[in-house]
Amino acid sequence: MSDVTVIGIDIAKNVIQIHGADSRGKRLIKKRVSRDGFLPFMVNLPKCLIGIEACGGAHHWAKELVKLGFEVKLMSPHRVKKYADHNKNDARDAEACAEAVTRANMRFVSVKTDAQLDMQAVHRVRSYYVKQRTGLMNMMRGLLLESGISIPKGQSYLEKKLLVLLEEENQNLRSEEKMLFKRLKEDLKNLEAEVIHHTSKIEKMAKEDDACQRLQTIEGVGPLSATAIVAKIGNGSEFQKGRDLSGYLGLVPGQCSSGEKQMLLGITKHGDRYIRQLLVHGGRACVQASLRLDKKTGAYTKNDPHSAWVRNLADRIGMNKACVAVANKNARMMVAILKNKTVFSAELAHHEDNNGL
Repeated sequence: MSDVTVIGIDIAKNVIQIHGADSRGKRLIKKRVSRDGFLPFMVNLPKCLIGIEACGGAHHWAKELVKLGFEVKLMSPHRVKKYADHNKNDARDAEACAEAVTRANMRFVSVKTDAQLDMQAVHRVRSYYVKQRTGLMNMMRGLLLESGISIPKGQSYLEKKLLVLLEEENQNLRSEEKMLFKRLKEDLKNLEAEVIHHTSKIEKMAKEDDACQRLQTIEGVGPLSATAIVAKIGNGSEFQKGRDLSGYLGLVPGQCSSGEKQMLLGITKHGDRYIRQLLVHGGRACVQASLRLDKKTGAYTKNDPHSAWVRNLADRIGMNKACVAVANKNARMMVAILKNKTVFSAELAHHEDNNGL
């Protein structure tokens, strides 16, 4: 086993498959171990390069293996898939990891720190409660519609209407329906409290993290977007250029080109949908702020180079496309800010030689 230079590991819930190979790719280890026996087995192996798919539990095992002296690299599962042979099984998945990690053009996922995992956990729990709240409101609207009561979109409209409908003198709902909606109203109140609680936790994390504070200097980036990005990419060291992150998040146009015929499609929507959604919402807020007029003078309230660029963009391609374009540019600037440890500057962002973005 002293000739082992690369190891591929396939992680499952109860067992872990190990594939070890030498510098020529010849298989030297093919071992299936339990979770409890994984680290004791790895201690006796020569310290070498390890490739693991970035799936559930991968960051935990990566940190444990780094402590043992291994060089660990995580890879996106869909990039590893192309190296897997037909008839999928754990052994071939581990072999594909060992093959993929040695490729020069492979893109790797940075191992998350404990602080990043904490941010990610709070975001996922908050997102869960937001979905529960939205689902409950939609169900309540549907039930009220069966009684001939239509309510416009928006949480405030629903809450105001419920206050009227649940009054004792109101006869639009039967007594049984009123009892039902009173309980649903309490559930909605509890879900709203959970969303507010986890939002405040995210805001607190953003205040305590220097990288998040620097990211929030970008227009359209708030505590949610900043902490989500830091939790996802850390210091941005895995991205050579800013445009790599926008492509990673699916904010760039897809292509269907051949020969001299170049055809660009809509954005690819690859990568993390949650972060892409936050960035697009932030881009929409940035566009709306740049178009805001002063009530007294009728002039634009913001006249910096970035706001002027956003206004010209909205006039040229329309409001919705401009929101996505701003999200794309924000993602590119995020990498520059994280890697250079700087803050947003409107003049620098629209300088002629801003090739770093």
